[in-house]
Amino acid sequence: MKRNRLLAAATGAALAAAVLVPALAAPADAAPAPAAPAAPTLTNLAHLNFLLDDVPLLPGVAGHSTYRQSQEPTARAPWVYANRNADGSFTRVGGGPITNAAKGWYAQGSFDADDISRAAVVYLRDWRQNGTAASRASAYELLRELTYLQVDSGPNAGNVVLWQQHDGTLNPSAIPADQPNPSDSAESYWLARTVWALGEGYAGFQKSDPAFASFLQQRMSLALRSLERQSLAKYGTTETANGVTVPGWLIVGSASPTAEAVLGLSAYTAAAPGDTPARTDLQSYAKGIARLSSGGTGQWPFGALLPEANSPTFWHAWGGMQPAALTAAATQLHDGGLQNAANTDLASFTPQLLASGGPDNGWTPTPADPSQIAYGVDSRVEGLVAASDATGSTGLATLAGAQAAWYFGANPAGVPVYDPATGVCVDGIGGDGGVNHNCGAESAIHTELSMLALDAHPAIKREALALTHRSAVDGLQVVEAEKGALTGPATVVTPPSAWTGSANWSGGAYVSAATGATVTMTLPAGHAAARILPIEDLGPDGTATSGSGTTAWTASAGNRTVQLGTSQNVRPGAQGIAPSPVFLLPRTLPVSAPADATTITARVSGQGRLDAVLVQPVVSHLGLTGSSSLDVYVNATSATVPQHLGSSGPVLATRYDASGHQVGAPIPLNGHGTVTVVPGGFTTVVPR
Repeated sequence: MKRNRLLAAATGAALAAAVLVPALAAPADAAPAPAAPAAPTLTNLAHLNFLLDDVPLLPGVAGHSTYRQSQEPTARAPWVYANRNADGSFTRVGGGPITNAAKGWYAQGSFDADDISRAAVVYLRDWRQNGTAASRASAYELLRELTYLQVDSGPNAGNVVLWQQHDGTLNPSAIPADQPNPSDSAESYWLARTVWALGEGYAGFQKSDPAFASFLQQRMSLALRSLERQSLAKYGTTETANGVTVPGWLIVGSASPTAEAVLGLSAYTAAAPGDTPARTDLQSYAKGIARLSSGGTGQWPFGALLPEANSPTFWHAWGGMQPAALTAAATQLHDGGLQNAANTDLASFTPQLLASGGPDNGWTPTPADPSQIAYGVDSRVEGLVAASDATGSTGLATLAGAQAAWYFGANPAGVPVYDPATGVCVDGIGGDGGVNHNCGAESAIHTELSMLALDAHPAIKREALALTHRSAVDGLQVVEAEKGALTGPATVVTPPSAWTGSANWSGGAYVSAATGATVTMTLPAGHAAARILPIEDLGPDGTATSGSGTTAWTASAGNRTVQLGTSQNVRPGAQGIAPSPVFLLPRTLPVSAPADATTITARVSGQGRLDAVLVQPVVSHLGLTGSSSLDVYVNATSATVPQHLGSSGPVLATRYDASGHQVGAPIPLNGHGTVTVVPGGFTTVVPR
């Protein structure tokens, strides 16, 4: 899989730290008005339009045809990348090096089905929302191009070729090879995204162009029959991954592409309610996604919908459309259980994510890849907006504005990364705060999906534009075991690779310890009272008795020692489909470390492999400022916790539970007051 071009070429010194666009100006002081002034329109498809190019629809290619191909022998597709030049202009480029200079062929291609399908969704939504005739035309051409990439007959009918050269030549086997290879030999991310585009395309053209809609419906049927031969044929089966029971019928074993297919199926079944097989497919996939809800209050990953069935210790922001998809499916299927799973992710996990720095590309299980891209941000925004619409939760709407503020400066770089005047975005922000100023198709697509959602929700948009800086990010922190003080039979081990196949050894090393060993780790300076989540390898390594016995944990606070609890060094369970027997699952100790604790100590009995410790504040805090302000306090415990406010002036505090439901009436305060945060929930504080 091509990993969705995560921060392509955006590492180290290559990341320019310059501001892409000027900071958005705060609104001028004005006399009170009956209604808030309208925020500017944010959707601007100019840069995405720039990426579009004409594509020849080559005749006579076995298994590939499209709508009105002989009458209209070209279609349109977006170039996958756009490199920013020194003068601020952009150059469109394909994937990988050029392998045929005479033909201008790339190792991968100029266009791909992933971006064609998602770009079609952008134009379809703009046409629906704003009535833009040009967007209707672009959606039509993109859907014709996408269906040309779909195999129309034979044993692989319904599957999709991923890559295409600019002269129309298909490239089923890119370099490096995609999985599957050839790319149309099995189901894939790009087949799932084709279902997304076909579903929204059918709904869009159903009334305005019935003939084209009928063609799209036929291709949707072709795609669904393919999925029914593959992943859906395993509906109801389960697998085991490091002792965790997981659904066995997700597309390529992942909730990420499955969620994007569910978005398309939801749109399609709304427009074609009589298509019973499609509705059944929607229900099957949605149930599979919901089965990956994991953790809970104070338990990693805090209610998140995990993306990969084979990796119960891996969450990633990119491809995180599961909450939006479950909300869409819940609406069509009238299934409250699906909505509950979405709400738990959005109201329990997402506030913790935001307070810990935002939608990092990977928690594995520590935030090992702190780079952030528009794909991950948009996934959060779309999920929060959709669930807020479906449930009426003002808390989820507030979180949507807080997350969308990423585009306007409330991000790790501290600068705006989208310019509404040009439609230009960035390809991401690195873990060091550097900005990749390129603006390829995926980034432009997901940025504009966010902007369409904001334009459709003026109150959320006003909040996002008003919050341009991060004043507080106080969430999860990591303490490495290998940096601690070791006594007894304990040694630091550095494996050949930090990546185990489903998780990372945090910091690239761990401590191997036996009976009598201690590991003493220094807690972050100035930490608040915190939950302690040790990360140990809970699975045997196959060569020793690793994982036997227990580890006792204590904290040193002043002149006293606080007993935090005991953890088992192994959790029985088969490896199953997990890529590795190494099982790095954070587990929460029963007693919190007090605010004056300076160190924590692990005392090992038996055999253990200690990787790191997550330090989770009992109450995490996100603070955003600008022309307005917002504070979000997140409770990691199952008890109501009082929280003293650091703000001044009159404010309004509103409490929400772990499902995003408001608890009681908003509470007016005059600054520096105390509010409560309900168990597993969050409290928002805004000016009044």
